[in-house]
Amino acid sequence: MSQLRVIPTWHHGQERLYVCGTDGRNVAWYDREAARVNLLSDERRTDVLDALAPFLTGPVTVGPPPVPTPAELARLTLHPDDDLAPNRPGEALLIALDRDPGPAHRIRPDPRRRALAAEQAVGEALDRLDGAGWHTLHSVPLPGGDRIHHLAIGPAGLFAVHTLYARKQRVRVADPQVTVARREPRPLLRRVRADADRASYALTAEVRPVLALAGPAHVSVSAPLREVRVVQDTDLGELARQGGVLKPADVEALHAMARDRTIWTRV
Repeated sequence: MSQLRVIPTWHHGQERLYVCGTDGRNVAWYDREAARVNLLSDERRTDVLDALAPFLTGPVTVGPPPVPTPAELARLTLHPDDDLAPNRPGEALLIALDRDPGPAHRIRPDPRRRALAAEQAVGEALDRLDGAGWHTLHSVPLPGGDRIHHLAIGPAGLFAVHTLYARKQRVRVADPQVTVARREPRPLLRRVRADADRASYALTAEVRPVLALAGPAHVSVSAPLREVRVVQDTDLGELARQGGVLKPADVEALHAMARDRTIWTRV
């Protein structure tokens, strides 16, 4: 018995089936679209094909993959539990709500659900940049229970994006305070900058801070802001129109590094 297991994954509508050993490391993967089984070692050919047999839909090419880039090698060595790439927008909140949905009847809406709606709106806008050479990681965990809502990596650089629910509300920004409607001001821009600083330390690359507002009615900024950008979720596509800072190979290498959960344990 080979003891191999097949793990289907989906990313931006494309399916791949990874074949993993008992230690969780990949030994092969099946690309349905290319009709190809890529083997990391020909010694496991028979076992891999036996494990994939229920999933094969026709003739396939079997053999070693094309010469991998350093970024692809880094990704393939990741244990599935350490790979952040499959995270959905708002992954941490989705898990928290699944574990503790709260009372069935509440006088006020659960603030976690509003936060989730904001992260999903911003995350979906960032994911749409994928065709323009971008990668986005969601719910990047940091020590102490913090997390970066979204880390966008693309030709224009790296951005740590913090989301804020503001649907149909006025938002006033007076660095570092952010006020939504009539609620108390919060020094939110300090948190946004701190997240970017921690990401810069982990990746040894410049990461710029962004505050993304989900659905505001109006935004006012009292004075020019230091370093941080404040944008609406509907304007995130502008990132793809900025001048190139990173080459495609650099984007892939940084994405391969950032998706490794263990990278973030030291910040």
